[in-house]
Amino acid sequence: MLIVNSNGTSGGRGAERAVGEQSGASTRRPRRTGPDPELAERPSRRRFTAEYKLRIIQEAGACAHGEVGAVLRRERLYTSHLSAWRKQRDEGALDARSRPRGRRAPHPLERENADLRRRIERAEAELARAQKVIEVQGNVSALLGELLGPRGAKRDESTER
Repeated sequence: MLIVNSNGTSGGRGAERAVGEQSGASTRRPRRTGPDPELAERPSRRRFTAEYKLRIIQEAGACAHGEVGAVLRRERLYTSHLSAWRKQRDEGALDARSRPRGRRAPHPLERENADLRRRIERAEAELARAQKVIEVQGNVSALLGELLGPRGAKRDESTER
């Protein structure tokens, strides 16, 4: 292969391209805007359900010596999967994963008890308000009685003479 410099001479330290090769600008292909079809997108992790894990553990436990590898190859698993899943099973984590997440629903009697307590608190608050209103009304009545009482008595005395 003969190397040609940019000034047209052959060989040397500043060789840029081979003979017969065109300049870089004309050989470039236009860039694609979409994803490259030859490259696979980033793979996603597999997720295994608790039922699947327990089934594979039972199947591997039922195998004779040397048959576990066939099960693992068929399911595309590793021995580390089995050991981790057995550990999870022994800790009870696989049983816990099959239960629904979140808080447990309260017992119906507990729910009813909480509702009744709220109603009692509201009734006690209304009672306290009513007692304050009655107390204020009593005070107003007493004040009006003091203000109107002596005048009425003086008038009665003056009319009797």
